[in-house]
Amino acid sequence: MIESILSKLAEIASRYKEIEGLLSQPDVTSDQENYIKISKEYSDLAPVVNAYKEYLEAQKGLEEALVLSKDEDPDMRAMAEGEISELKETTIDLEGEIKKLLLPKDPDDSKDVFLEVRAGAGGDEAALFAGDLFRMYSRLAERNNWKMEVVNIREGDHGGYKELVTRIEGADVYKQLKFEAGVHRVQRVPTTESQGRIHTSACSVAVLAEMDALEEIVIDKSDLRVDTFRASGAGGQHVNKTDSAVRLTHTPSGIVVECQDGRSQHKNKEKAMSLLKAKLLDSEKEKKDAEQAENRKVMVGSGDRSEKIRTYNFPQNRITDHRIEMSVHNLAGFLDGDMETMISSLLEENQARALANLEKTTP
Repeated sequence: MIESILSKLAEIASRYKEIEGLLSQPDVTSDQENYIKISKEYSDLAPVVNAYKEYLEAQKGLEEALVLSKDEDPDMRAMAEGEISELKETTIDLEGEIKKLLLPKDPDDSKDVFLEVRAGAGGDEAALFAGDLFRMYSRLAERNNWKMEVVNIREGDHGGYKELVTRIEGADVYKQLKFEAGVHRVQRVPTTESQGRIHTSACSVAVLAEMDALEEIVIDKSDLRVDTFRASGAGGQHVNKTDSAVRLTHTPSGIVVECQDGRSQHKNKEKAMSLLKAKLLDSEKEKKDAEQAENRKVMVGSGDRSEKIRTYNFPQNRITDHRIEMSVHNLAGFLDGDMETMISSLLEENQARALANLEKTTP
């Protein structure tokens, strides 16, 4: 196994042992929030540490077998050679497992999602196909015991939907749905087609991880300039004769707030700080919303037929995912939410590419 990975595993094992000790300390167990956080880290590290221990045991066994393979006793050598072959296979399997466990996890995988379906090229037929996709994801949600609720809807002129936005809540929703983002193309004979010609239409799907509640902004004192001055306007002699007003300037953002309502400089500073935090929170939310909107834009594309990730071919009863060149010949079942095989294949392909990248970048 690569030395750098072994070094990383040793660090993980050390941290695992450290957490094991922390979980037995009263000050940790009494803090419920901290205890839950540490317990989660402990459970996340357990599979890696267990695989690492198995790997070390296999390596030790292999070293011992190699020594025995040079024994003068031919029976002992034969037995050792059998063990060597078996232990080599075991170490190879464990190396692969450990590499998978060390792959960075997508922090959004466990999040709930906003799923958007929009009719693209194809007019009324695209709107009808959007309705089919909505039903497909609804049935998938039912199969996985996810909760789905409609957030926004614009119906098509002759059925289906021009636009549909839903929120889906449940276990690993984003992990299962993130590869649905992109343009879905359908090939079929529309009900309105009198000549029996096959038409091609498209819908775009966006899958956005729901943002976590923004935590309170922590302001570094070195980023803050505090100015005091005499308040102006009504307020009596006391207000006008003391430097009770406060101006706060947040240097990184350039946001400036003032408070001169109260007679106490301390109270004014508290109010100004509260206002500054509110403005910074609002600014941060706007930034995240803009990033999310950009992600949605990238996912959705133009809705053109050529920008496709998947094709639903009705005449041939075939669904083809063009990213992994995989076809499933069960269109009715797929549109009824039987998507597990396709989703699993996409996840496996993504993991395989991540592993290949890990092996390239690991010195």
